[in-house]
Amino acid sequence: MLTNEDIIRSLYALAEASSKDTDKFISLFAEDGYFYDVPGGRKYYGKEIGLPVDAMVAAFPDMHRELYDIYVKDDVVIVELALQGTHKGDFYMADGILPATGERMDAPCCDVFHLKDGKVTSFHCYNLPSVILQQLGVLENLGAALKRG
Repeated sequence: MLTNEDIIRSLYALAEASSKDTDKFISLFAEDGYFYDVPGGRKYYGKEIGLPVDAMVAAFPDMHRELYDIYVKDDVVIVELALQGTHKGDFYMADGILPATGERMDAPCCDVFHLKDGKVTSFHCYNLPSVILQQLGVLENLGAALKRG
C-alpha cells in the first residue's frame, strides 16, 4: 500500500513536463477533491484539476518541481519546493496573457495536501507570483507586458 508521501510524490511526477499525464494526475484526487491556486484565488474541481498542470507545461515546456522537504502528519502532507522552468509559451494570468520572455524561473513554493483513503481531498498551492514575475523580467512593468483579450 502506498503511503501518503508516495502518493504526493507520484502526483508531482505526473505534473513534470518530461512525464506529464494529466488524466493520471486527476485520478489521484477524491471525487470531491480540489486544487486551490491560492494566489490566483481559484479552485479547480473534477477534470478542471488538470488545467493548472497543462497551463504551466504550456508556458514552461521544461517545467520541473524541485522538492526540498516533505512533512507528513497523518493525512496531511506539506511540501517545500521550487517551481523551475524556462518561459517559452503564453502564461495565462488573471489580468491577461504574458507572452514568452525566454527567462528562467526558480521560484519558491509551498503546497499543502489533505488525503483520505489514498486520494487527495485538497491541494493548496502557495506560489509567489511576485518572485516569478520578477524572475521573468516583467514585474516592473507588468501592465505593458500583458496581452489582453
